Amino acid sequence: MCGCSTHHTQASQTVERHPDALTLRVEDMTCGHCAGTIKKAIETGLPGTNVEADPASKLVSVRGSTDLTSIKALVTEAGYTPTAA
Repeated sequence: MCGCSTHHTQASQTVERHPDALTLRVEDMTCGHCAGTIKKAIETGLPGTNVEADPASKLVSVRGSTDLTSIKALVTEAGYTPTAA
């Protein structure tokens, strides 16, 4: 979890569950900064992926990869705790 002070000021987007996307729950994603960190980690680690992260719903949706193990590892390396959604 990040230490920024923007937890209550960040707008969120609704992450919808796409049939071709992997969706994870990240309970310690608390703000837009956290969402951006997770999005960047996955998209950098797995080029060609498209990530949507919503701190309000705690959901991260990943399209373009079916490698759940790698996605979870990237989120964990970024400092967050992914679980099945």
